[in-house]
Amino acid sequence: QVRLVESGGGLVQAGGSLRLTCEASKILMRHAAWYRQTPGNEREFVASIVNGGTTNYAPFAEGRFTVSKDTKENRMYLQMNDLKPEDTAVYYCKLPGFWGQGTQVTVSS
Repeated sequence: QVRLVESGGGLVQAGGSLRLTCEASKILMRHAAWYRQTPGNEREFVASIVNGGTTNYAPFAEGRFTVSKDTKENRMYLQMNDLKPEDTAVYYCKLPGFWGQGTQVTVSS
């Protein structure tokens, strides 16, 4: 069965960095995206990468976050730099029709 597993979340101070990883099983990492969600709010788009490598970012992620993928390993990454307290959320990996379980990112001020 298809599985998406995120990892790399944690607690970091403002200004710090984290690298999230999404590992896919039984599905190819083609049109993939990162979303995030805070309590009481809907999931919001963070970044995406399509099969040809074209990337797209939410305005808050532009210039701070970088999405990439390793086709051979079937993984997607989200490098997050200059993290801010408002980046605190559960980050989810998404492929068409499937979501991961999420990984918590907490940024302290």
